[in-house]
Amino acid sequence: MKDLNNYFHLINDNRKRLKEIFTGTVLETKTIESTKVFMNKILERTKNETYFSYVIVDNSDKKFIGFIDLKHIDNNLGKAELGFYMDEKYAGKGIMTKALNCFCEYCFDEFQFRKLYLRTHPENIATRKLSEKCGFKIEGIIRNDYMTTSGEIIDLIYYGKLRNE
Repeated sequence: MKDLNNYFHLINDNRKRLKEIFTGTVLETKTIESTKVFMNKILERTKNETYFSYVIVDNSDKKFIGFIDLKHIDNNLGKAELGFYMDEKYAGKGIMTKALNCFCEYCFDEFQFRKLYLRTHPENIATRKLSEKCGFKIEGIIRNDYMTTSGEIIDLIYYGKLRNE
């Protein structure tokens, strides 16, 4: 909970660009108080080892500048989904590339996953380029796979990365 304000401001400062794809996060973090409730849910899921969240911090001022989460964990198959975003002011500087590469290595070593995957909208060119730069390969397009905050049902491209790649 000591990170409540930093976490809220990371989302709030980027709410406009996150609102369509990070539906639950955006809807459940409209105020500091609702963000506290949301963080408690995250902490409960972490205790149950069904979800893990991480922040990227600017060491010069300790500001939260990015976020990565590990979700849809399937220990039977040894796989999990990644989600991530970067504060718009820090985007395009190579920070997320470095963070995502380090995070994948951490997940393969720490959790012994065989596969990590992510999903993104076909028009999200930045995430597509980042994913491919970090060694993820397109596995397919799933049609009508996600409902945005505005209620639009969209296709998603699935990317995967295997431990031995």
